Amino acid sequence: MGSASSADVNLPPHPLALRLGYAGLIPFVLGALLTWLVRPDAHPYVTDALAKYAALIVSFLGGVHWGLGLRQRVPSPSRFAWAVLPMLLAWIAVVMPPYAGLALLGALLVVCYLVDRRIYPAHGLGAWLVLRFRLSAVASLGCFIAAAGS
Repeated sequence: MGSASSADVNLPPHPLALRLGYAGLIPFVLGALLTWLVRPDAHPYVTDALAKYAALIVSFLGGVHWGLGLRQRVPSPSRFAWAVLPMLLAWIAVVMPPYAGLALLGALLVVCYLVDRRIYPAHGLGAWLVLRFRLSAVASLGCFIAAAGS
């Protein structure tokens, strides 16, 4: 299925990837908190910023699958289709009202993790799933909390 060589099977995330991944949660946590703390006139800016950041992250997660498709000797069309679908749904989410768009983005983050949990091991990326779970849990929770405050 995948084309991972035995040399790169289940390599753990690089320490820099861990730090960058966790740092990438700052906008989710800050956005969720600010949604509940800012004055009403600033609220639309906070929810818009969080929704746009979440959409970028969802698009990035889809892009990983594009890269996985490129690694395959005989690429699976489903890999490329999945790579594009999260981006399209994230685009729809950012034009929705914040309470709905942030909820959709939170759900997309969960779905992306569930797809990755099924796909990563076949590509030698199973060791990344602990990080993916942690990042997805905090990011999606941030979106859901902000949606509830919208």
